[in-house]
Amino acid sequence: MSRDRCQAPAASTVVHVQEETVQPDHVVWSLFNTLFLNVCCLGFAAFAYSVKSRDRKMAGDLAGARSHASTAKCLNILALVLGVVFIVLTIVVMLNRDSR
Repeated sequence: MSRDRCQAPAASTVVHVQEETVQPDHVVWSLFNTLFLNVCCLGFAAFAYSVKSRDRKMAGDLAGARSHASTAKCLNILALVLGVVFIVLTIVVMLNRDSR
């Protein structure tokens, strides 16, 4: 059998993959602050904003993700500073109480 039919070229599909934007959501830092330095529940609030940031990033809303990540970062910094100050003051008070 001979094949005299013309064959059409095979169709091709081009898929454009969007680059993964690296937008930190600070979830690990927020979880650390929630577990160890949860002064005035700032660590928990930072964790909530971090999860919101991750959700917005998965939904494709990068502006919303950036906004929530920025809020989480500020809350994490505040929780860290207040936690360290609280720990240092506690140590100073304990040392002064023992020296009397």
